[in-house]
Amino acid sequence: MGTDLKSKSIDHVEDAGSDISSSGRRGSDNEISPDGKTVIDVYEQAKQGTTNEHEMTLREALRDHKPAIFWAIVMAATIVMEGYDNILTGSFYAYPQFKKAFGQPSVDENGNTTYEITTKWQSALGASSSVGTILGVFFNGYLAERFGHRLVINVSLIFMTGFIFIVFFAPSIEVLVVGQVLCGIPWGIFATIGISYASEITPLVLRGYLTAIINLYWATGQFIAAGVLQGLVGLDNKWSYKIPYALQWMWVVPLFILTYLAPDSPYYLIRKGRLADAEHSIKRLGSKRISHKAKDSLALMIRTNEIEVQQDRKNREELGGWKGYAECFRGTNLRRSEIMCISFAGQVLSGSTFAYSPSYFFSQAGLDSSQVYKLNLGTTGIAFSGTVCSWCLLNKFGRRTIYVTGYFFLVLFLFLIGVLAKPAETNGAVKWAQAALTMLWVSTYALTIGPLAFTITAETSATRIRSQSVCLARNAYNLISLISQIVEPYLINPGSANLKGLTAFVWFATALPTLIWSYFRLPETKDRTYAELDILFERRVPAREFAAYQIHVSDIVEETVSEVPVTEKQSI
Repeated sequence: MGTDLKSKSIDHVEDAGSDISSSGRRGSDNEISPDGKTVIDVYEQAKQGTTNEHEMTLREALRDHKPAIFWAIVMAATIVMEGYDNILTGSFYAYPQFKKAFGQPSVDENGNTTYEITTKWQSALGASSSVGTILGVFFNGYLAERFGHRLVINVSLIFMTGFIFIVFFAPSIEVLVVGQVLCGIPWGIFATIGISYASEITPLVLRGYLTAIINLYWATGQFIAAGVLQGLVGLDNKWSYKIPYALQWMWVVPLFILTYLAPDSPYYLIRKGRLADAEHSIKRLGSKRISHKAKDSLALMIRTNEIEVQQDRKNREELGGWKGYAECFRGTNLRRSEIMCISFAGQVLSGSTFAYSPSYFFSQAGLDSSQVYKLNLGTTGIAFSGTVCSWCLLNKFGRRTIYVTGYFFLVLFLFLIGVLAKPAETNGAVKWAQAALTMLWVSTYALTIGPLAFTITAETSATRIRSQSVCLARNAYNLISLISQIVEPYLINPGSANLKGLTAFVWFATALPTLIWSYFRLPETKDRTYAELDILFERRVPAREFAAYQIHVSDIVEETVSEVPVTEKQSI
């Protein structure tokens, strides 16, 4: 065997991934002692941990892992804030009082003064939070690995509280843009930290649900924002748009308290060499009835980490700090990064900037503001319901099947919306047909690629560079989103291209190649432990063969990585 677990204890740890001294060694070379008292046979108990994961039923997981479910939900709840603002600012473009406060006046054909947010400032506002989010995501790849999920979220919530003041009291559109950039930084952290945390603390059978819940929180934030906008659209003063901004403060205190109390990820603690703390965290994440299985789970995590250490050594790269980003492009991680980045960016390439916040499109199609915001509320309600319904698909169908099938229908709906663009100019009924197709698009998105992109990203990444790889994938999404938010106003604005429904053809042109890519390159990750996925990627199994490829329990301990000098010490 090309690996060893000699001399591993937690008596001395210099840094994450370092070799661990021999003072805690007990008996066999495969044994470690996390607490200096009890002994773990890593190989045998890793095999048992793998068996436990595969034999666990959904009912058992729901019964025995309530704490893990609760803490995953809590840490992911911060994404509500990004989802809330994501639809808020874009919807304000059709909001009467917001346009009056920040728009440019003009006189219509009847001599009445109207206000419009210019294309330039629509693009600036749309891009501002994305710029901040990109920065936040990038920094989080380092911060979460350096300081842990809990501390990073707590500090981000404190900064978020201050940044909301800038947006709330903004006297001009320029200050509003600055405030949105600053708010985007903690939003970027929230958007990625919940994914990695949930994926590391939940058992295999729950992993899909509790990573897909990120999209549910996103939809929840959008649904709340749409309801607030609908309720305040008739308010004829500045509070009609200030109150929606102020409501962002209501999340901070409860989220701060709950996230402060959450346990650290056991994978994070293992990477730091804190094995006793990792075992304690595993016990906190399960009920007392399964506390005797904690060492099996710990052994599987250690073995998973060790396989990835071998891959690091194969690439001659010691991970730490910002180096994790470079590792995303080496060896098998390059393929993982491709899958994560494109599946995540595929959310935008599918046309979400056009269809997911349709209020301005509806208003330009000729619907009045009350109809627009009722449709907007209905659309976000459909998105919320679709995400909940997606859980029914997760356990029955594979990730790949859901993603590819969903993408096919999104491409089809975009094509039909574009085809109806010209008839809609002369036929009011066709406008409503376009609105119906937009809602079908949103429901399909929420049922398929919306939640699945989060799950695929969480499951595909290597555990040792999960923070960096998830952040890399999210920034691929953010960069494409930034471009789309700059381009979309020019495509649809009456003062620019004024394509109206024909805009759907632009996004059809980006969605179709992504659909083709997903068919040939997206692997199936359902029902695979992280150690098994490490083996599949190391063996370079083709994407369409992942589901049928057989891995035996013994492979978990027997797998070796080629080109690793046997004289090198292996580390946890």
